[in-house]
Amino acid sequence: MSPTDTSGPLPWWKGATIYQIYPRSFRDSNGDGIGDLPGITEKLPHVADLGIDAIWISPFFKSPMKDFGYDVSDYCEVDPIFGDLSDFDDLVARAHELGLKVLIDQVYSHTSDEHPWFEESRSSRENPKADWFVWADAKPDGSPPSNWQSVFGGPAWTWDARRGQYYMHNFLNSQPQMNLHNPKVQDAVLGVMRFWLERGVDGFRIDALNFAMHDPELRDNPPAPASDKQRTRPFDFQVKKFNQGHADIPAFIERIRALTDEYDDIFTVAEVGGDDAMREMRLFTAGEDHLNSAYSFNFLYAEALTAQLVCASLAEWPDELDIGWPSWAFENHDAPRALSRWCEPDDREDFARLKTLLLVSLRGNAIFYYGEELGLTQVDIPFDQLHDPEAIANWPLTLSRDGARTPMPWDQSGCAGFGSKEPWLPVGDDNRSRPVELQLRDKDSLLSFTRSAISLRKDNPALRHGAVTTCRHDGDLLVLTREAGGQRVECRFNLGKETLATEHCQGEVLMAINGASQSELPAFAAIITEISE
Repeated sequence: MSPTDTSGPLPWWKGATIYQIYPRSFRDSNGDGIGDLPGITEKLPHVADLGIDAIWISPFFKSPMKDFGYDVSDYCEVDPIFGDLSDFDDLVARAHELGLKVLIDQVYSHTSDEHPWFEESRSSRENPKADWFVWADAKPDGSPPSNWQSVFGGPAWTWDARRGQYYMHNFLNSQPQMNLHNPKVQDAVLGVMRFWLERGVDGFRIDALNFAMHDPELRDNPPAPASDKQRTRPFDFQVKKFNQGHADIPAFIERIRALTDEYDDIFTVAEVGGDDAMREMRLFTAGEDHLNSAYSFNFLYAEALTAQLVCASLAEWPDELDIGWPSWAFENHDAPRALSRWCEPDDREDFARLKTLLLVSLRGNAIFYYGEELGLTQVDIPFDQLHDPEAIANWPLTLSRDGARTPMPWDQSGCAGFGSKEPWLPVGDDNRSRPVELQLRDKDSLLSFTRSAISLRKDNPALRHGAVTTCRHDGDLLVLTREAGGQRVECRFNLGKETLATEHCQGEVLMAINGASQSELPAFAAIITEISE
């Protein structure tokens, strides 16, 4: 029997649609220019009306915001710009009333340098938390302990005069690396998870999990092979063999799973990027004693959406025992908006429908990024308005992540309904023209279509959790066949501009878009049919 062709009930998360909310940019309830937890609570009915199963909230924890919440100074406290713990409790209660699960973002590979754990650790070489972070002596010539480079540019080591040692950081130098080889640090992290589980969260998205442990011998990384791709950071010149992806990470994940199994229906998904991501994702999700899913980067930085890419990505996650369950996203807070990467401006309306229908047709969880249901595009942020530290450091060679983090347009008012006259980032003229209010009044809008596509997925077991029995590509033509519980559906997509004739397209039509029929697929058209045995 196929692992997804089961007769018993499946966990809620298997085939779920998840909606990522970037809290700074969703809704500002107090007019200070920054979105907050009460703002999210206010707009949860919009998310529920989409047919979404769960929300994933990007970091809202106490932080100096040098990396906008991914530098945590208190894991168990809400940053005041977002509200307080009572606001979070209200959010969870309202979400559950609406039938929405709540996932929160957790960052365990590093903290902020303002976290009390690090402040104590750096105070001396002899204190209770002295080895809670990664410290090392200088080489005899005073240079860093290894050649490791940080993601955001420059060495992954910073000298600290208090201890007379270097501390490691894979990202900003204000994000010191925790020493998760230390069982006491693992205990502390698990304590943080328990804190939020007791407050009613339904799961965790764990950020940069493959960065969680390093090589204790601090061996140098080898140089990366020659490449035609432009290298904009020292990080790109190395094979990241020793500063991340350590073999002990799966054992730590087993402890996470043992904790979450103490609670009902908890979902865990890892963010795993990098050159060795597929192997690591398999390790992190193997069997029933690791995480439930891994978050794939296959589409997030792809310059084009191709049929070959789709088939290759699905093939990495075969429907077999002991292989985890994938989660797919076309957009997120770190990647440029898909409509700005994958199609010409004149094609955006049709292409937006195509990619939405494709996302809900993939085997795995479908993750929508806030505003994706409106067709939001990348906003060009001028240098003097940038906040993204990586973009500022590497200007103009690194595309700013800020352009995908702009405020959600809710209505046609001056502030687009975001709630503040001067939001932290500009809304963008193109996005301002596509607010929720306007699209709600239009039965042919992308918002209306997204609701229909999510409903189609929910109503058809083959689409929600079925196996992929066929994935073939022929130029711009993509054909997917999925099966579950005796249902078989075929999905045909034309990812190009030229009309394609279709052969042997049979069965009852469940959905057809952009002029698709059972005989031809115009540009960016798609058709899904149910095939009787």
